Amino acid sequence: MATVFETRLIGNIGKDAVVRKMEKGVLALNFPVAHNKNWRDKRTGEQRTKTTWVNCTIWKKDGTNLRILDFLKKGSLVEVIGTPFAKGYLQDDQSIKSEIRLNVSKTNILKASSESTSLYKDYNEEESFENAEIAMADGIY
Repeated sequence: MATVFETRLIGNIGKDAVVRKMEKGVLALNFPVAHNKNWRDKRTGEQRTKTTWVNCTIWKKDGTNLRILDFLKKGSLVEVIGTPFAKGYLQDDQSIKSEIRLNVSKTNILKASSESTSLYKDYNEEESFENAEIAMADGIY
């Protein structure tokens, strides 16, 4: 029986996407997305917000269309769908830090940032996990 492990996240991009060239002609487009959870504190009546940052990666083959970079700008409201995973690492001070990551399979630009060169509603990009599978098989991330 097949299983599905997929997450849908709607939030704002925290900084412009960065492109890293990996081994074997694979490109990683990395950008953080903030998800805000708002609630009212029952004891004080005060409005509260908790922000969770998710580091997103879109995998591409070198030479493919990178037009999406025009829209992956700080402040853009995006919907990203993909496979989540957690990554832990040791910091310089020897403390352990963890982060939530998402290998993105689909991206929708819901509202372009003012930094974008043009407004482009509902820019959709469906991408297979072929590149992510290549990267995982090669131990790139």
